[in-house]
Amino acid sequence: MANRFNLLPKLPTNKRSSSSSSSPLSLSKSLSSHSIPIKLDHVEPISNPSQNNNKPTNLQDQDRQEQVRKLRILLQQGRSETAQRLIKSLILSNSPFSSPSELFSLFSLSSPSLKSTFSNMLLSVCADSNKPSEATELYMLIKKDGVFPSLSSFNLFLESLVCSGQYSKTLDLFSEVIDSGIRVDRFTYGKAVQSAVKLGDLKRAMGMLNCMKRCGLSPNGFVYNVLIGGLCKEKRIEDAKKLFDEMTKRRVVANRVTFNTLIDGYCKVGNLEEAFNVRERMKAENVEPNLVTFNSLLSGLCRARKMEEAKKVLEEMEACGFVPDGFTYSILFDGHLRCGNVDASLALYEEVEKQGVKINDYTCSILLNGLCKDGKVDKAEEVLRKLIENGLVPTEVIYNTILNGYCRTGEMGKAVSTLEQMEIRGLKPSCITFNSLINKFCELGDMDEAMEWVKKMAEKGALPNLQTYNILIDGYGKSCQFDRCFQILEEMENNGLKPNVVSYGSLVNCLCKDGRLLEAEIILRDMISREVLPNAQIYNMLIDGHCTAGKLKAAFRFFDEMLKYEIVPTVVTYNSLIHGLCKKGRVVEAEELALQIASKGLKPDVITYNSLISGYSDTGNTERATELYENMKKDGIKPTLNTFHPLISVCSKGGLVLLEKMVQEMSQMNLTPDRLVYNERIHCYAEHGDVEKAFSLHHEMVDHGIQPDKMTYNSLITARFKEGKVGKVKDLVDDMKARGLVPKADTYSILIKGHCHLKDFSGAYVWYRDMLENGFLPDISSCNELVSGLRKQGRLQEAQVICSDMSVKGIDDLFSNEDLSAVAKM
Repeated sequence: MANRFNLLPKLPTNKRSSSSSSSPLSLSKSLSSHSIPIKLDHVEPISNPSQNNNKPTNLQDQDRQEQVRKLRILLQQGRSETAQRLIKSLILSNSPFSSPSELFSLFSLSSPSLKSTFSNMLLSVCADSNKPSEATELYMLIKKDGVFPSLSSFNLFLESLVCSGQYSKTLDLFSEVIDSGIRVDRFTYGKAVQSAVKLGDLKRAMGMLNCMKRCGLSPNGFVYNVLIGGLCKEKRIEDAKKLFDEMTKRRVVANRVTFNTLIDGYCKVGNLEEAFNVRERMKAENVEPNLVTFNSLLSGLCRARKMEEAKKVLEEMEACGFVPDGFTYSILFDGHLRCGNVDASLALYEEVEKQGVKINDYTCSILLNGLCKDGKVDKAEEVLRKLIENGLVPTEVIYNTILNGYCRTGEMGKAVSTLEQMEIRGLKPSCITFNSLINKFCELGDMDEAMEWVKKMAEKGALPNLQTYNILIDGYGKSCQFDRCFQILEEMENNGLKPNVVSYGSLVNCLCKDGRLLEAEIILRDMISREVLPNAQIYNMLIDGHCTAGKLKAAFRFFDEMLKYEIVPTVVTYNSLIHGLCKKGRVVEAEELALQIASKGLKPDVITYNSLISGYSDTGNTERATELYENMKKDGIKPTLNTFHPLISVCSKGGLVLLEKMVQEMSQMNLTPDRLVYNERIHCYAEHGDVEKAFSLHHEMVDHGIQPDKMTYNSLITARFKEGKVGKVKDLVDDMKARGLVPKADTYSILIKGHCHLKDFSGAYVWYRDMLENGFLPDISSCNELVSGLRKQGRLQEAQVICSDMSVKGIDDLFSNEDLSAVAKM
């Protein structure tokens, strides 16, 4: 096969060709420059009588040989640009060569002396023509031939790899070249650094920077910008600032990209002060901002909900001659929505509409999502209709946003209608679409309808995914249909989907909440055996479930298991254990465990403190409960209503002054009292005999829309007895019943004891009969007090009735011998 290339004659060496091969190739020149006609009249004829037996067998061979001959002549004549144009045409479609590598092989055989020049040119053209795969194949062929291409062509090759996202290959080639001892330049390092940053390997990228410096290559602005960008992306803003300072020290000029990257970095970590400092430095160095500069600042301000400052930046932006684009408006929409100001978002939308600004699908989805989250789904659909009329082509994401909005509000008919509109427009609903519907039906507890949509989903060509199955497991778990949960797990595996930590987590959570702790542990063991590693959340569910059930020993066993598997406990883990210990009255142990939180690098939160305060309050230790309350405030943790419930309860036992101090502090923290707070205060004032204040709080409570409960009325009844106004007691009981509150044993006991305390044993007996008729038994002390009182008043018949009642109930042995003897004598 090689013999046929002998048909190509050797051309006389052209002096220009040698100079051309030694000079670096430049593809920056336009390939459309004036072409120079190829003169072939001085070339010897191809025919060679001695080689007639090797004549080309077909036209394609002839064509290839002709093209190779033209290239050789052009290179010999030093006409590089024309040769480049010809090469470009030969590596595109309809070429007689199967690949650039074939062209290289044929040319190398025909013209060994021009091989080096040609290989550089061919590699450069392949790279410049966006053919990285062909360039790679060619590079390997050149390297195999024992020749390294020129640095300029190699750099172009690396750039084509980076542009096509082949970062790993770029780094491999770079390392290979460095290891070979070939000296590269700043451009080569730049492409390698860029690839490392793109792969997230900042350690390697920074190593290359240091290597550049050691090799005497001063890093340029491109290298610094790439590294600063990578560091900002990983929120290592301080390291990025150090590189920026190094740039300045090395007198590398920071450009707009540098400043924009730093501004965006500071905005994303929430350090707006430094972001604006960089902007001021940008002004001082006369670097003109662009739309990206202002959008970054706006984004930072909107994320921080600083809409007034954002307005000023917008004004500056417009003063600089920049027109807000779709991304600017999406930032502003998002900012208003973060502030909960949906009306401002709508006003901005109307302003944009009047200006005739075209809103793209991304900006549209931001606005619609905000409206839907605020429950204004009908308004979102109205806005979408207008945008469609103005030329917007709605995407699947937009329809999913509307559909999910209707699912949130429970308007399932409209959600289904949205899906139908989506299909009418030729958009195919995805798993995301169906999962929204299935999830809502599961939330509503309508598992039959959820399964119907799973069937429809499959019929429409969208197979259930992992999230679909996880939604179903959670839905059936919350409905306590655990057998179905296990069936779904099996079905998942049959369909080639491996249950993940979320699948098992949903089931463990539901089992723990239903008190089925043994089954929850079996699931844990099963997931471990299947090599699905449980996370802290799953152990937290088990620990909390066992603490709630009072099984502290088992809870601590799971805690120890977490540590064994090197699963880091969270604040939630510690809070569950602390709460469990406090409920058992083991407050000292609970506080010791709380001290471990800080030692593990975590911070106690409001739940930690609330559990400890509640624990000490339950044990009657007012002093320690209030100390913890003060510590909580010092640690910058804002108390909640749940903080004040036990505090008010324990303080009420210490008197009205301490109680009102707590109420005043609660008010200063803008915490609105709830029923528990009112009940505790009413009870405290009732016990202290301040009936007027107790009833005043009752009226205040009702005026604030808080309905009184049984505990409220029990306290008010106590207040009336303290006041001695027995006649008004029945009015309270009637009012209680009118509100649908049925008196139970505790209320009747208060009524009996109240009448007994006022020596109104006749009234007490009436309530006793009412209590029995409603199916309740009085407590021992109430019976003893009532029987004793009736006996002393000579009303032995009623006393006899009570003793007989209690005898029938089997508790006659609880009366005093004196009372029983007196009744027996009757």
